[in-house]
Amino acid sequence: MACLLRNKNIVPILVLVLVSSLCTPISASYNYRSDELLKVTRSVFVDSLTSTIQTVRDVISVVSKFSGTFGTNFRLSNAIADCLDLLDFTTDQLTWTLSASQTPTSGKYNSTSNMGADMRTWLGGALGNQDTCMEGFEGTNSVVKTLVSGSLDQVTSLVREVLGMVNELQALTDHHQIPSGSRKLPRWVKPNVRKLLQANYNVAADVVVAADGSGNFTRVMDAIALVPDYNSRHYVIYVKKGIYREYVEISKKKTNIIMIGDGMDLTIISGNHSFGDGWTTYRSATFAVKGKGFIARDMRFENIAGPEKHQAVAFRSDSDLSVIFRCAITGYQDTLYAHSMRQFYRECLISGTVDFIFGDGVVVFQNCQILARKGLHNQKNTITAQGRKEPTQPSGFSIQFSNISVEPDLIVSNGSMPTYLGRPWKLYSRTIFMQSYMSPLIQTKGWLEWNGDFALDTLYYAEYMNYGPGAALGGRVNWPGLHAINDSSQANNFTVSEFLLGNSWLPSTGVKYTAGLMG
Repeated sequence: MACLLRNKNIVPILVLVLVSSLCTPISASYNYRSDELLKVTRSVFVDSLTSTIQTVRDVISVVSKFSGTFGTNFRLSNAIADCLDLLDFTTDQLTWTLSASQTPTSGKYNSTSNMGADMRTWLGGALGNQDTCMEGFEGTNSVVKTLVSGSLDQVTSLVREVLGMVNELQALTDHHQIPSGSRKLPRWVKPNVRKLLQANYNVAADVVVAADGSGNFTRVMDAIALVPDYNSRHYVIYVKKGIYREYVEISKKKTNIIMIGDGMDLTIISGNHSFGDGWTTYRSATFAVKGKGFIARDMRFENIAGPEKHQAVAFRSDSDLSVIFRCAITGYQDTLYAHSMRQFYRECLISGTVDFIFGDGVVVFQNCQILARKGLHNQKNTITAQGRKEPTQPSGFSIQFSNISVEPDLIVSNGSMPTYLGRPWKLYSRTIFMQSYMSPLIQTKGWLEWNGDFALDTLYYAEYMNYGPGAALGGRVNWPGLHAINDSSQANNFTVSEFLLGNSWLPSTGVKYTAGLMG
């Protein structure tokens, strides 16, 4: 345990940080064969990736010329800043893929037991970044959008081509299949850590944030600044009860942060940035994280801009292999932006109005309270708006063992604000609800169109073994892309063990989960 920084503040958490005693990133070893992983030779793949990375850098150079030139146009300046951030992140995601393909057993970027899944996740994230960039120009009426769009289209085309070179493989290691609900740990976890992983333990926080001045800092961002760049061990930030009115952004350099609060109703990070006040949707987030391996527990992330301000994000994540546990994420339109990468939400409360869970991440929600709330008069509530734009992307939302319902203020609205399970934001939108309770206030038709017949043939929406008054399938919309799953083997594809490859990384977090379909 010598690699933990110590102070006098002791935080009781599960085993969240005990793997940090290894002082190295968790990574599985690969049984790597390029003929199984790739549809092309490794040299062709490497050359294509290298060329694509250079193209992205060239586009960054072009977009950079616009930075700082539109100081009086707040929204346009934000859109340009978004593009530069997102293109920079695309470069990282492509670089992780390149490194893994060249040195597959080095462990530097390896994340799970399946290199194919890792590479497809990173490339899928890189594919969606350009769309987010362009969406930021909405309402700007600027020639900049036209000038930038051609370059971004080129990047998207190149990333799409590279993604198509990677096979979709089953895991190549023997610990992938773990029975549903099992607490067995993967073999790569060292024996001296196993008992610690399965027990409660008191672990010292590296830094304490307290609004009342009793900690090291009074602002969360000050604590984050203290985290070493590209940190290879779990770094614990304890945020004491209080309301923190600030905007938190954890950059890609701040990895393996664990943030612990005193409870979702006690430790609150609050903001009110919104599209209505000139922010892009992406930049409106109260709390945003890119750094890999982020874990949050017992906190609330909220955006209080209100329904009249339209898009206003409370929590945005691009953190690969991240966990949000016993947290509340509350807002109105666009509350939770699961933008990209692999994310797991357990025992969370998520509430909002329009598209309040949206993005293009590979995400599983388990044992969550997902609640629609009262918005604008005659507004239609949509719980999800998943953003998968290509069939080769591994992304989608899987919602399991959860309560799909509404807040009390919506119950008294007399049906003037109907609630739907989701609508297709992008052409290959993918969302699955399974083994969850559905309130009678979920509309009988279940799902809502985005725009006419857009994506109704290409989306993948599914329901499996849900229950409650709102779960009846008889009145559902008759779309080619909507599936009533009766075969457990199909539903199993969207479980933690399969969709997230959770058995190869979640045990190291100490957060409980169910691997398969059984509760």
